[in-house]
Amino acid sequence: MTDPGFRYHSTVMYIYLSVVRCLFVAKQTKKTKQIVFYEGKCFTGRKLEIFSDCDNFQDRGFMNRVNSIRVESGAFVCYDHPDFKGQQYILEHGEYPEFQRWNAHNDHMGSCRPIRMHGEHYRMELFEADNFSGQCVEVCDDCPFLQARGLTNNCVNSIRVYGDGAWVLYEEPNYRGRMYIVERRNYCNFMEWQAENHNIQSVRRVANYF
Repeated sequence: MTDPGFRYHSTVMYIYLSVVRCLFVAKQTKKTKQIVFYEGKCFTGRKLEIFSDCDNFQDRGFMNRVNSIRVESGAFVCYDHPDFKGQQYILEHGEYPEFQRWNAHNDHMGSCRPIRMHGEHYRMELFEADNFSGQCVEVCDDCPFLQARGLTNNCVNSIRVYGDGAWVLYEEPNYRGRMYIVERRNYCNFMEWQAENHNIQSVRRVANYF
């Protein structure tokens, strides 16, 4: 028979570790997010530092030409047009000395915003049809080819993002092609993640925040 004292101490330790983890996640979530844009390659020329949403770089006196980027902390989704429109680029903590490093075809960049981080648990449901109908595939980790998980074609028309983290969707296998960010919420159709079509063939978690 289990010693009541042992059960008590085990319960206290479990509660303590849970509280410590929650405090750590809260601290990381509140940590200042920072991204620095440079006009020239290899972090040269004029620079623009951003700590929160910025809907138009030109309002900050910075032209929409970006050739290198440093993400000091957090993760950001950047857009090649103002007002969070156009091609999306997901940039995580690290250095990008030229625009090819964030899979861009040119140096256009007009707006950006931080990716919201809630914790470290990831879960997402991908539906073949609008409004969460048709075939459903659940993913909890990176997947370079969704058809290997049972998706019969490359059509994803609605998504439910659960858990804590954000995901990147790619139109092609192996994390290639046009990309889109999805965070914790329901997306009834592909236009809600600003896509032009329903083609999604690979997905990965946004994990490198700090």
